[in-house]
Amino acid sequence: MTALLPSRRRVVELAGTFLGSVFVLAALVIIWVARLEQDRDLYVSELGAAGQPTAHWFEGALLLIVAGGSLIAYAARGIRSRVPLLSVWAPAVSLWVGCGFFLIASQVTCTSGCPLPVGVNFTWQDLIHTVVAVLAFAAACFGMLQVSFAVGYRSLARLSLGAGVAVALIAGAGGILSLARFQTDFGSRLELAATTIALGWLLTLGVMMAMRPVEFADVLPLAELEVGLPVA
Repeated sequence: MTALLPSRRRVVELAGTFLGSVFVLAALVIIWVARLEQDRDLYVSELGAAGQPTAHWFEGALLLIVAGGSLIAYAARGIRSRVPLLSVWAPAVSLWVGCGFFLIASQVTCTSGCPLPVGVNFTWQDLIHTVVAVLAFAAACFGMLQVSFAVGYRSLARLSLGAGVAVALIAGAGGILSLARFQTDFGSRLELAATTIALGWLLTLGVMMAMRPVEFADVLPLAELEVGLPVA
């Protein structure tokens, strides 16, 4: 009877990982469809601004990311980084933190036009949304960087490094253009690209966890993990 418990746990985790991946894919599709329906270039956050016809869809997409990301993070909770500075906590924790910030962003959206929270345009609502959105991206990038130096899963590690660097650079460039109020149309496209890469990476992580479940690093010693985990 007890021998069946690990198998049942695997089945539950597999189902959760599959569901999480579906949620993330659905969120990505919703964001792209909502964005393509606009007759002008705008930042992703503006899809959820008060008065926008896509506001409820934007909220739904973020909630799907929160739910899907949390489920995928749970499946990946055994992954650990080799680098001491990146191993202060598991990548799953970074993903959960990012999901928490996205949850706040889904409920505290920016005002119409998503103005920068400075000067005469300052509102606490815009400030909160901007800050939590930036922190959510930062947490996700840190999680990608952690996975880049994780034990095992070499292909995923290489993908994570590329995705993390790309998201950080592209989202950073889009944010700078927004702050400078220069070429904001191009900046909004950069933000959409960064969002797509980040969600694509999260979806890939979910698929990888479903195909090759990770062992638990808090149970097995590091040397055993290095031998036991897949390396492809």
